[in-house]
Amino acid sequence: MSLMITDECIACDACREECPNEAIEEGDPIYIIDSDMCTECVGSFDEPQCIEVCPVDCIVLDPDNQETMEELQFKFDQLEKEE
Repeated sequence: MSLMITDECIACDACREECPNEAIEEGDPIYIIDSDMCTECVGSFDEPQCIEVCPVDCIVLDPDNQETMEELQFKFDQLEKEE
């Protein structure tokens, strides 16, 4: 699954700097995770870094973007090829 940011976001900017895929961007009024770029840190870290640093626990699994670990790894591999 991709992750999403809920309305509890306080726009503190902690998550954006931690994302290895640059999938998080500033929105109005809350931050947004690009599901095409979010790999839940598969390929980079053991746990999603944005969840680890979020002070208000507003980053959750997106029920509309369910992906297997294999799909997340494939997405990570494709993003790495684009760089």
